[in-house]
Amino acid sequence: MNVELRNPNTIMKLSRLGSFHQSKLSFLRSFLNEFKDWDYKRDLFDLNKKGFGIAVYSFKKKDRVYSLVCFANKIDDGDRSDRVIATKWDAAFTLHDGVPSKNDIERLKSQVPQQEVGRLTYKELTLSRANKSVRVFNHVVERLSNGSQPDLDLLNKVGYLYRTTAVYGSGKFGLADRFRIKNREEINGPFRLEMMLVYLVRQFTFDQVNHVAQFKNPKKAVKLDPKICKNLGIGNSTGLGMAPFIVNHPTLLNNWILCREIALKKIREIKRVQNKDSRLFINCVRNSIKNITSWNTVNKYQQQKIKFLLNDVKKFLKFVENNFNFEKDYPFNKIYLWLEKEVCEECIEYIVSIMMEPFSEIIDPLIKEMSSDEDKYFNIPTERTIKELKEIIEKKYPNILSINFEKEENFRKFWFISKNKEEPRLADRFKELGSELEQPLAIARDIKKLYERLKFFKDDLTIDKFLIENSDLRHVVRRAFIIEKFPYSEIQDNTISENTVPIDMLRLKLSFFGALKFDPRSDKWLRICMFQGAPLPYELKNYDEQWVYNSYS
Repeated sequence: MNVELRNPNTIMKLSRLGSFHQSKLSFLRSFLNEFKDWDYKRDLFDLNKKGFGIAVYSFKKKDRVYSLVCFANKIDDGDRSDRVIATKWDAAFTLHDGVPSKNDIERLKSQVPQQEVGRLTYKELTLSRANKSVRVFNHVVERLSNGSQPDLDLLNKVGYLYRTTAVYGSGKFGLADRFRIKNREEINGPFRLEMMLVYLVRQFTFDQVNHVAQFKNPKKAVKLDPKICKNLGIGNSTGLGMAPFIVNHPTLLNNWILCREIALKKIREIKRVQNKDSRLFINCVRNSIKNITSWNTVNKYQQQKIKFLLNDVKKFLKFVENNFNFEKDYPFNKIYLWLEKEVCEECIEYIVSIMMEPFSEIIDPLIKEMSSDEDKYFNIPTERTIKELKEIIEKKYPNILSINFEKEENFRKFWFISKNKEEPRLADRFKELGSELEQPLAIARDIKKLYERLKFFKDDLTIDKFLIENSDLRHVVRRAFIIEKFPYSEIQDNTISENTVPIDMLRLKLSFFGALKFDPRSDKWLRICMFQGAPLPYELKNYDEQWVYNSYS
């Protein structure tokens, strides 16, 4: 049986993309798998009794070493903020290429805590900062110092001791440019170094809280139970700065989505599923209920999504446990067709993610295909004709062409760059100033504009001649020729509509990172948790790959 890849005009809608969840393809999970045989070490831990100072952690294999350098700082409560424009943080981190010397550490000590105001060198690969969840951190210190473990209910509600804001790389603030390291085999997958930084930061938070508790009451203090550590991750606050990435990297987006779609296609095409694989799948779905029910948010929109997801996952479990026979041919295809008829988009994509759990032989080769040499596809084929370009647009953007951009509701919003912080923001075109500075992120509108303008030119005119007088549409001409080869490279939706939910764009990217527990604080920013349930560094050499579903307390 041959199953068709899902239609991009359905899958690339924002509501569907905003329903994606982590899977075996997610970067933090593939990172753990790829680095499980590296040697982990805490090389330096020079903190005072209050927990302020310097620590260094490393991963090493043969001659290659990556070192996380941590600076824990004393700040006033009033200076603590999740906003990207903050200037002080409880801790700041950089991932150093190799073993940092004493001179390196002294240099970094003066620069890393300053973050965006500081300057790094090609020796540093990524940069980040984090703030304590003060209530949780202090509670854990208090309990441990008195010889007892913390309140699990409180920990489960929050899920972490620290939360990061931005994690920077690829040449920002003096960091190493991507070209210096892109050919290293061990970091060939997307965001490997960023995942490494966050993972090692997680371990630092456990070591720091144990250290502070020990000094507070040396005679009674105990260490945080490793099982509790495993069920804590690293929080993250993420805003609109992340959204333009998926618009600005079309071939990379395509490769992420395409790998997911190929995985689903291949799983649906399995004629006979082994008992151990069907049992693993059902167990993961069953265990994932703990994940859904531990997902706390005050956002009413997200509460509704969780409610519908939970109801539909229970409905699916009832179907698959009572009425379904995995011994019949192509069981996962039957499951998928049932999902499309019976449950919400969120549940469809949730179960699609879990379908991948038993099939490492399908997933592992796809992980290697998730990067992209984007420069290779940047040039516009100027020898092509207007007729060819029109045909591409008609075939690849049918839903976009049906949008009426004369209606205010369809172009109400605009994307711009904040002058103060050079961060992307979204505004109302009819209430706020600055639309003349709009960023080229309204791809749907511009594709429609391109198509309408093409009608005034002869079919046999070549693209180079068209662009002489229409250079304002060069960016979408390029995109049209990209989508010809990369079917999942474009969001098939209107990103400037009054109904746009920017959180959907953030959730898409974060699902590929491997985030859990999406907690929107508005339609423009949210909190998540990363590595919650993941093995600790000393457990990596022999760990359970289904930890996402098996580790909740």
